[in-house]
Amino acid sequence: MARNDWQTFDEFSLDLSNGVHNLGSDTFSVRLITNAATEPVPGTATPRWADFSANECSAGGSYATGGSELSGTSTAEDAGVTTFDDTGNVTWAAAASSPTDIYWAILVNDSATNDECVGYLDMGGPVSMVAGPVSITWHASGILTTSVTA
Repeated sequence: MARNDWQTFDEFSLDLSNGVHNLGSDTFSVRLITNAATEPVPGTATPRWADFSANECSAGGSYATGGSELSGTSTAEDAGVTTFDDTGNVTWAAAASSPTDIYWAILVNDSATNDECVGYLDMGGPVSMVAGPVSITWHASGILTTSVTA
């Protein structure tokens, strides 16, 4: 993987079909983790926040434990392709007490019973929020798409 690459967890599709995720109404957050554990992998079985929480970056500056909630999620369907997106971007301001060891940003469904994870973004770490603000700008085509094939 390379910096800025997005990976959706393999289990996301199963979780979606089992009703774990409601992309239209659930609350999602982005949480930052260090490299204290190995890189998350798309094939992680039943990825839940508990799998990564021990490696969350320390709270400091504008980053709080539990990350930042997405502020404007939406879903839209066109020709059998559903797009999940967020109208806002996630930004944490620089501060002397901010995390300095950011490697991945995990997208977590806060509404799901077990805080199931959707996917993660490779931040190309170590990234230091002391050196400057950290922003995640979602792709113009959305965070992710799902489709039905015959």
